[in-house]
Amino acid sequence: MGGTVTVTDGKLTAAAVLPVVMRGRLAVVAVLASLVVLLLGVRYAGDSGPGRTDARIGEAAYGVGAPWWHLAHATDFLGDPGGALLLLTAGVVGCLRARRTRAAVLLLVGPGLAVGVTRLLKPLAARTINGDDNLAFPSGHTAFLTAFALALALLAAGRSGLGPTSGTVLALAAASAAGALMGWAQVATGAHYPTDTVGGCCTALAVVPAVAWAVDRVADARRPHKG
Repeated sequence: MGGTVTVTDGKLTAAAVLPVVMRGRLAVVAVLASLVVLLLGVRYAGDSGPGRTDARIGEAAYGVGAPWWHLAHATDFLGDPGGALLLLTAGVVGCLRARRTRAAVLLLVGPGLAVGVTRLLKPLAARTINGDDNLAFPSGHTAFLTAFALALALLAAGRSGLGPTSGTVLALAAASAAGALMGWAQVATGAHYPTDTVGGCCTALAVVPAVAWAVDRVADARRPHKG
């Protein structure tokens, strides 16, 4: 996470957390992800059981035995407050030691806002699992780990100077891998339906690029213009 310098809109600025070459493609990804969340939310609004696709996937994933059960619970812990705090603390400390304040802000705000959005959407979708008090869509655990991995991937892409295609592939691969892992854990432990985890993953894909863009805009606006 080196303190490299970039030029954005004619201004000399600190390293952007949303690489300029990736902005257009990630904007498209964010819009598409938002549409997926909207469509799934409408489709399963008010449901208290799995859909046909949920049932098929859930039947294969739910109730796995050791050692997969332990792996699922360990992964689930990363989305709990304690596990999330450990990940965020490690990431933020690393960024601050490297003097990457923007990166530290992204790692805090990106995953935090992604989880916050899932909490706002849950009562709107009103989909439940394991009882009427357990709102399910979208999955906050999946949104958190996906957002955290995506933020790290954006920082890695910027540090490595990757192009638009390779950088976007890295970002989506990291987000998808993290989302799939946490999604599997949520289904395996019976905490969510598969489509809940898709909604959580897509929530992160919609929120994090927007947060990264906002962090850069605010940070650039605070810096004096240098000719």
